[in-house]
Amino acid sequence: MTATNDIHLLLRAFCDELGRCSIAGAVTSPGSRSTPLVAALTADGGFPVYSQIDERSAAFFALGLAKASGRPAVLACTSGTAAANYLPAIVEADQARVPLIVCTSDRPPELRSIGAGQTIDQIKLYGDNVLSFTEVGVDRLTEQTGRWIRSLACRSVSTSLGQRRGPVHLNFPFREPLLPSAQLPDPTAIEIGRADRRPWTARAESFGDPQAAAAMLAPIIASAPKGVVVAGRLEGDLSGPRLTRAATAFSAASGWPLLADPLSGARCGTDSVAHYDALLRAAPLALSAQPKAVLRFGDMPTSKSLRSWLEQLDAIQLLIDPEMAWQDPGLATDLVVDAEPAAVLELLAASCTVGDAAWADGWRQADAFANEAIDATLSDQLSEPAISRQLGAQLPAAATLVVASSMPIRDVESFFANRDEPLRVLSNRGANGIDGVIATAYGVAAASDGPTVLLLGDVAFAHDIGSLVTARRLAAPLTIVLVDNRGGGIFDFLEVSGQERFYEQHVLTPTGIDVSAAAATFGLHLLEPSTLDQFASALDYGLSSSGTQLIHLRTERAANVELHAQLWQAVAAALAR
Repeated sequence: MTATNDIHLLLRAFCDELGRCSIAGAVTSPGSRSTPLVAALTADGGFPVYSQIDERSAAFFALGLAKASGRPAVLACTSGTAAANYLPAIVEADQARVPLIVCTSDRPPELRSIGAGQTIDQIKLYGDNVLSFTEVGVDRLTEQTGRWIRSLACRSVSTSLGQRRGPVHLNFPFREPLLPSAQLPDPTAIEIGRADRRPWTARAESFGDPQAAAAMLAPIIASAPKGVVVAGRLEGDLSGPRLTRAATAFSAASGWPLLADPLSGARCGTDSVAHYDALLRAAPLALSAQPKAVLRFGDMPTSKSLRSWLEQLDAIQLLIDPEMAWQDPGLATDLVVDAEPAAVLELLAASCTVGDAAWADGWRQADAFANEAIDATLSDQLSEPAISRQLGAQLPAAATLVVASSMPIRDVESFFANRDEPLRVLSNRGANGIDGVIATAYGVAAASDGPTVLLLGDVAFAHDIGSLVTARRLAAPLTIVLVDNRGGGIFDFLEVSGQERFYEQHVLTPTGIDVSAAAATFGLHLLEPSTLDQFASALDYGLSSSGTQLIHLRTERAANVELHAQLWQAVAAALAR
């Protein structure tokens, strides 16, 4: 099988998935660049495919198909002004709430803006008249791209059928040759879809009704006595104490362990497995058996070990996603329901029974072993993991912890132990940038009744140092915990750290900032503890003080890398005993 054929195999998977999602049919019009799409749409007969002479007629024909059936119709055209001729029907579909999936073929990037024929700017060609736009890159067939192309088909159908129905636009840049270089295998030879011709990711049309969502999820949960709940960041009106209580109640009622990112607010109580990151790093298969189901809400947690584990599971994966934001970077979700997580979890908790009690006990015991191993390894020495762990243990329930992306949020996820009461933890993990975190923390402090603490590294500190001027202009108190390892310490964990020629200057980027001078310039009260006990005292002082307190903590990057390795080894040894 040659790489030239990969695009055709991926398109076959895409069209197979459209059929599984029960589209009304597809409509083509003549052209050369659309050859790969037409070949895939007509390959397997999973839905009717109609031909029209011109794109304007094709688009309105598809509009009629979708209106009559209530299901999305697919359009496929060649590149250039052919795509522009779809616009009147797309405007009508947008205004009339008619589901369409518009697939425009395009020239590849190297042929754009150099005078190539039949080439116009097709990026977001239809503007605000479509619900979404995706530039579809399909060059290599791998397990990941196979999952992605199937997920893309399901997401396109789901988006077009959302609470506000309408058209979506997919732009496919195709390179020549436009036909396979050899005979494609039989469809069964490349079958990577779900069993029983289920869509890769189905959308349960609960339309915000928690009772309908719970009714769809309940029988799946009842059939899987071994499952896990994964709680991620979910900010806004849907988060807070109610969601924490609901997640904890469902975990207790079902016997499904709760793997709660600190940003979820649910890492508390006896049912939460705090050290899932360490457990899955150390021994992902050590927990006697794999779960048969996963129930998620919120963003996917930061932990790479958790993400990889979830991707590899042979389990049905359920996602409660009230905004239909498609929080599925691992492309493993089987079913999405669009209802408020707290309400759905409350209903499920009231109706389900404990499955395999030994399953939950095994996770709790493993978590206890990991907790002991981490405590013993950290001892009472000041270190980056110990700083995060101390914050989790010491901050009162009334406090809010703001955490910078990059290494601080990872240490918080890895080393926060369970608490008796939830702690509000916030982080700019939407786009995961380190910019603006000081200003964000001041905004949180201005809107919060309790104390606010900011945890960040020296590069993030330099990135937003200008926002420290707010200290003189805002009465709200803020305690800044600055972990200073003289550069972007997270990069020492990555392969790029071995590139001596450019690593320090262009990746690590030590800032050289004089922290004491910065504190004096902006009117901050500077504390510089050198032990863990001194840090705890400085934190207590900050929590009870007004103004901005800057706790400056110096750490060593090489020692930090070695300590993390020791921690994972200690957890693995604890599980093996």
